[in-house]
Amino acid sequence: MSTHYQLIAELEQSFNNLVISLQQLKKQLQQEQPACWMLGADNPQASQERLINSLLDLWYLDGQDGRVTRSYPGLVAASEATWELLGEVNQAKVAFSHCLDQLRKSCPDEIPEARQRLAERHQALHAHLSEQGLARLHLKQSWRQLPGCDRPLEQIRFSWYSSGRSIRRISHQEAEYRLLQMNADADHIQIQLKKLAALRPGEPLAQVQKQAPLMRANLFYADQRPGEPERKAFNIALPLFVLSPEGQLPAFNQPSPQPPAQRSRAQRSDNRLEEDAFLPSIRVYRYTQPSSE
Repeated sequence: MSTHYQLIAELEQSFNNLVISLQQLKKQLQQEQPACWMLGADNPQASQERLINSLLDLWYLDGQDGRVTRSYPGLVAASEATWELLGEVNQAKVAFSHCLDQLRKSCPDEIPEARQRLAERHQALHAHLSEQGLARLHLKQSWRQLPGCDRPLEQIRFSWYSSGRSIRRISHQEAEYRLLQMNADADHIQIQLKKLAALRPGEPLAQVQKQAPLMRANLFYADQRPGEPERKAFNIALPLFVLSPEGQLPAFNQPSPQPPAQRSRAQRSDNRLEEDAFLPSIRVYRYTQPSSE
């Protein structure tokens, strides 16, 4: 068997293993009906249904932006049996991601066909989801890990983080190129090109990209372990499984189902960018000048 067909076969097998492990976890949760809370669900039954949907949501919505992933913040009390199946699901996700990476490196043109074949191999699952307007496989949603915590927790605090942004340096040449890729004859582009040309050579510029609101989970541990932190914070896009032989959820708050409309955090005192964009069409800012005082 050629490397090409071998990689395709390995990818199909790894996805098949992922689907089987997800179905086993789904069956376990449906039998146990564990204590759980899901953001946006207004009763326990709705939380259970949303939990199951979050596990099997591996497909694009019709017309969905390919860069967008759906988020399912929540909390689940996991038994020992559920915890073991959770580990198997995450291992299957890692294996699938690895196989996909190997195929992408060796045969990048085969990814669209491979995605279609994976859907065809699981027509029952795919057909069920297609009734809800779902179409092709969403790779990132397939391999993202289900978070888990096996340490005793004093409490969990959920909060929206809606002030995130990525900042990267951009050269004058790249900024000019990006402006010229737009309608270079437009007046507002000409104004920005002239502003850029008037800068002293080498002045640093930054391109800013606002990030979509994220849910943050702040875990406060009930036990003290030498060399380990007393708390942990991370972004959460899928339900957090908390190992709980007693079947109880730790104390937690219930945030608003929707992120705040406005920035909830004060602007950092060490912010080094000017408040207004210097080249608004490409979201480029100048750095503030140090005070002369």
